[in-house]
Amino acid sequence: MPLFDTVVVFLKEVHLEIKKVNWPTREDVWQYTVIVVVFSAAVALYLGGIDSVFTAILNRIIAR
Repeated sequence: MPLFDTVVVFLKEVHLEIKKVNWPTREDVWQYTVIVVVFSAAVALYLGGIDSVFTAILNRIIAR
């Protein structure tokens, strides 16, 4: 089978599989995006707070 025919068959199969995908609604995507952003911000604040505490502790140890 020539390369071109193989590529065409592959793309047809991809198209068939893409039609089977259960895509999320716009509302679902928006809700998941908000959840990810809020969770990421919470983790960033938590890690930033821990970093600040350790920095303060190390500065006091080094300053002695």
